[in-house]
Amino acid sequence: MNVKDSKKKSGTDWQFLQNATDDDIDFSDIPPLGPDFWKKAVVRMPQKKESLTLRLDHDVLVWFRGTGRGYQTKMNAILRSYMQSANDNKPPNQRLLPTAGRGQ
Repeated sequence: MNVKDSKKKSGTDWQFLQNATDDDIDFSDIPPLGPDFWKKAVVRMPQKKESLTLRLDHDVLVWFRGTGRGYQTKMNAILRSYMQSANDNKPPNQRLLPTAGRGQ
């Protein structure tokens, strides 16, 4: 968090949270995680990130920065989604990247 972010008023009711107990939490919209969930669960390790210099149109960069913290992560997610879509629309022998390891 930087100084600019810390000057924004939080919408969180910190007093309520400080005084709340576990019984005050509404879990009605969260299904319980039983043994079947954990049998099917898959651990996805993050991929190594590469650092690079990238030239972008000014308005594109301004827009992404305007989306707030994590704008580079959003850019990566959008590029990944495009890559996977483009890869899926090609015959298997013309795919640039294997489909294994998606979302890792």
